[in-house]
Amino acid sequence: MTASPVVFADRLLSLGLARVSEAAAMASGELVGRGDEKAADQAAVNAMRDQLNLLDVRGTVVIGEGERDEAPMLYIGEEVGSGTGPEVDIALDPLEGTTLTAKDMPNALTVIAMAPRGTLLHAPDVYMDKLAIGPGFAPDVVSLDMSPSDRVRALAKAKGVKESDITVCVLERPRHEAMIADIRATGAAVSLITDGDVAGIIHCAEAHRTGIDMYMGSGGAPEGVLAAAALKCMGGQMWGQLTFRNDDERGRAAKAGITDLHKVYGRDEMVQADVIFAATGVTDGSILQGIIREPGHFTTETLLMRSKTGSIRRMIYRNPKEWVGA
Repeated sequence: MTASPVVFADRLLSLGLARVSEAAAMASGELVGRGDEKAADQAAVNAMRDQLNLLDVRGTVVIGEGERDEAPMLYIGEEVGSGTGPEVDIALDPLEGTTLTAKDMPNALTVIAMAPRGTLLHAPDVYMDKLAIGPGFAPDVVSLDMSPSDRVRALAKAKGVKESDITVCVLERPRHEAMIADIRATGAAVSLITDGDVAGIIHCAEAHRTGIDMYMGSGGAPEGVLAAAALKCMGGQMWGQLTFRNDDERGRAAKAGITDLHKVYGRDEMVQADVIFAATGVTDGSILQGIIREPGHFTTETLLMRSKTGSIRRMIYRNPKEWVGA
């Protein structure tokens, strides 16, 4: 008799996933403002891996710290979990914003998503051209085929507002200078971020809180999948197209199983099934409060979401330092 497949019990797994995110944040919390990016990242990686291995899943890291020869832990293809329970894909960024953490700048997060095996895009470590808007719009109001200014005009029309009422979040990089100029030519505002485009894309889903209507620009493809997981839970639309600078990057795509190098991926092609998403603030930001360090305690704020129900929880966790990682 063939055994029945183990069901992806997202409700039961969600609090465990939040604990994974919280542990990584607390581990890196001691290094906020210390100027050591590598140490902060390694502390988050170690804590996240330890906590993942306590979960009753048979997990495979599909978005991680890099290839096996580049990352000693949480590398792409690494198996995590207790070895019992459902088979799952795991996408993670143990510390999104290592520079932000080292310099105590806003919006550093620990981020992790989990979905049934084979349902998360195995995005190679290359750039992705990204575009995202929040929920409540007809499909394909904007697209990657449009110019930046046309996207602003289309979204303003859909919202019933002036173009000058639109604010676009963009990663501050020299490669985006022409795009920023085109956006501003419409009268729209540009909110620049120095790092952390997962947080930048999440902003779109909570425009009433953040004032951000749209995200556009190129950034890491792995972060694009994490952001798509968040938007699948919160609502909103997202598109991503891989971009390649050389044959080595095209080879990375082939190794990840990408056959169409020009494909534009929608949100539900990057995340094909129900997903759990957790993020914990490391430094204060527009989405989450950062780690609060008190004598003997850490306090964290975590965003925990499930796409199956559309539930969004904000959880405050005060934990004695001696139990961090336990």
